[in-house]
Amino acid sequence: MRIEADREVCIGSGQCARLLPRHFEQSEDSGTVVVVDAEVNPADAVLHARLAEVRDSCPVAAIEFEATGERSRNEQ
Repeated sequence: MRIEADREVCIGSGQCARLLPRHFEQSEDSGTVVVVDAEVNPADAVLHARLAEVRDSCPVAAIEFEATGERSRNEQ
């Protein structure tokens, strides 16, 4: 599984960095999302659930991840 973030869409709310700081930070320059650790073990169900929480909490749907070959996107 791979995490991706669209820095062009990101508004710097910081939800991702607060919820999962091992994988996300905010840029010191712009405040937008930085993916620190993009590779995730797809067998880690707990982390997969946390990533879904992060994706769903993003107010502009800038976070997505690929799971089992299909891209997962927040539908708001």
